[in-house]
Amino acid sequence: MIQPRFLHSIRWIALCVWALIPSPVLSQVGRTEVSKVAFQGNESFPDDSLARAIVTRETECRSVVFTPFCWAGANFAIQRFYLLERDVPLDRLRLEAWYYQRGFREINVDTLTSLGEEGRATVSFIIDEGEPVIATRVDFEGSDGVTEDGLFEGLPLQLGDRLSILALNATRDTLERRLANIGYGRVNVLRRHLIPAVEPYTALVTFDIDPGSRVRYGPIMVSGNSELSEVTVLNTLQFSTGDLYSRDEVQQGQGRLFGLDIIRSASVIGDFRSNPDSVIPIAVNVVEGDAYRVRYGGGWTTAECFGVEAQWAARNFFGGGRLLQVRGRVANLLTPQFQDVLCPQGGKEEFGELTGTVSLDFVQPWIFSTRNSFNTSLFIERQSFPDVFIREAVGVELALTRLIGRQTSFTVSYRPELARLDAAEVLFCTNLLVCNPEDVSILQDANWLAPIGFSFTRNLANNILNPSRGYSVVLEVEHASQWTGSNFRYDRAIAEGTLYSGFGRSGVFAARIRGGWVGAGAFEALLQTPGTFDLVHPQKRFYAGGANSVRGFAQGRLGPRVLTIDPVRLLGPGPEGAGCNPSELMDLSCDPTSINEGRFVPRPTGGTRVLEGNLELRFPIGLNLEWVTFTDVGQVWGGRDEVDLSKLEVTPGVGVRYLSPVGPIRIDLAYRFGAGEPLAVVTSQLEVFDPNVHEESDRIRIDDNVIPYIRTHELTALNTSMLFGEASSFSFRRFQLHISIGQAF
Repeated sequence: MIQPRFLHSIRWIALCVWALIPSPVLSQVGRTEVSKVAFQGNESFPDDSLARAIVTRETECRSVVFTPFCWAGANFAIQRFYLLERDVPLDRLRLEAWYYQRGFREINVDTLTSLGEEGRATVSFIIDEGEPVIATRVDFEGSDGVTEDGLFEGLPLQLGDRLSILALNATRDTLERRLANIGYGRVNVLRRHLIPAVEPYTALVTFDIDPGSRVRYGPIMVSGNSELSEVTVLNTLQFSTGDLYSRDEVQQGQGRLFGLDIIRSASVIGDFRSNPDSVIPIAVNVVEGDAYRVRYGGGWTTAECFGVEAQWAARNFFGGGRLLQVRGRVANLLTPQFQDVLCPQGGKEEFGELTGTVSLDFVQPWIFSTRNSFNTSLFIERQSFPDVFIREAVGVELALTRLIGRQTSFTVSYRPELARLDAAEVLFCTNLLVCNPEDVSILQDANWLAPIGFSFTRNLANNILNPSRGYSVVLEVEHASQWTGSNFRYDRAIAEGTLYSGFGRSGVFAARIRGGWVGAGAFEALLQTPGTFDLVHPQKRFYAGGANSVRGFAQGRLGPRVLTIDPVRLLGPGPEGAGCNPSELMDLSCDPTSINEGRFVPRPTGGTRVLEGNLELRFPIGLNLEWVTFTDVGQVWGGRDEVDLSKLEVTPGVGVRYLSPVGPIRIDLAYRFGAGEPLAVVTSQLEVFDPNVHEESDRIRIDDNVIPYIRTHELTALNTSMLFGEASSFSFRRFQLHISIGQAF
């Protein structure tokens, strides 16, 4: 029998009500809910540390994100825990063992379980810590023949610390690792301690060190390779037979093997049972992937709309683990069609046309030394920076990278490119006062940009796609001048640091700070503009705002800007126009403030200094889902501006991450507090119509009237600025949405 449609609706409504409304009857059938777990008497350790040592847990909100729903008692937001009588006495033993491991030998824990209203229980752990045992003496025996500086510095167990078994083990492991890294591959460290009966709260700690003899690498046997030669594998390891053994070096060699694109898995294992004991043979096993690989994909972001990309790679090009790949990418697909729906940050008109890049990349894994690698890339690209400039370039990039430490590298690069710009005349005119069409054409036409760069990178984050622990540091310096083959002279420096650490039971605290400066030299090729100009190429100026910057702003919208408008708008009658006459427009006295701000086009002009900071708290809210709360700050200052930290924009927000195999798919919503700001208004200059020079069709038409003036290609700024942006304390227009792939930093 077919049931009426409204019965299905009733069922769905009932299901939603059941999920949102607490159900005390269901939660108490045969079980007692734990409403609170309390700790009393713990002076040395906080409650959250002790809570992680036991099994009994109290009912809690699944995530801080669901706090309002938890207050309302919604079932889906609450994670309920129930009392198991057998767990409470076991938890008492767990706490005593936990304290004992940390030096409290007289620890005593009692429990109290009380039932409250509605049958909910409170479990209390009453703790008598007692006096801890202190390490009053720490000796090291058997290390007389070891002369390594700093061997005993910064150890986990220090004189005067509590006698923690965890610190004892960590100190033993640290000593073994340090000695194993300087050639003592068969080192053995034993720990012992004595607690005198007459002084039961003091401990005499001794570490017995048996370093053994110094050892070197024995024969290195390679297996599993078919495409890669044995020589390539050995060169990648960066150690060889006869070198002094180092445990960390073996682990780093295994990591470097993974750096070869063709390697799927690798293991590097030492044979410590071999004779003689002065050498350690090494067994290397690799599993190779396909020699050739094709990849392709597509995506969508609010800034570049739809995009597709493809890649072909030869992963052992002419042997040696060399990589040759061809890459192609096209973006801004369907931007004009979806500008107002899916791609609100995409460019309009010429800025919304297709962009892309094609490159041929070559990687030599080692050159001159096994610690060096060489990269080169030939590229052709078209880049659109909405409302700033359009760049077309062809060039080559050469880079030599040297590993100088664990996950630490130094790179020297050279990137000559022949680039031309479109739609950058507003930037040149407003920032540099170069408004003559002939000079603007010189700046926009093909010019050489050829910087030499130096960069230092140290990345100790624990995950490439979604880090939760560790840090990274990046320092970059660029210089371009006539001797590097560049038409533009500039110096540029950027410093960036990120930090990741745990927060609570499963959260992640992430922080980033980034600062940059660029200084320019003279550009002397202009024809009509007198003098020489310190001119920063638009590509090398700083722009802020966007999904990986200050998220309260759209891409590049934070920092210096101007407003552009068609002169016809200024000449037209109100309310759509300013009602200016041609002479007012020509002497720049036209007042544009009566025009609705929606008629203006804001154009970022970039700056010479930038400062950005980001703070994030990430919480899991389900399988492969994260909730994020963040605050971004930042500002860009122009060449004539003083750096004023009070001008920093602060934009808080929230976001959701789906942890996909290709990286977190990210949705962020941020809010900017900044109210309206006065901006310069830039428009085209007028010229009196001359029938002997101009075409009749060039004359300006205002509604049905044709006036004896024409629009020139020369830009100019009006004397009166325009207050642009919402002036009210709150506006929905200040919310900014970003959708992209990958964490913000």
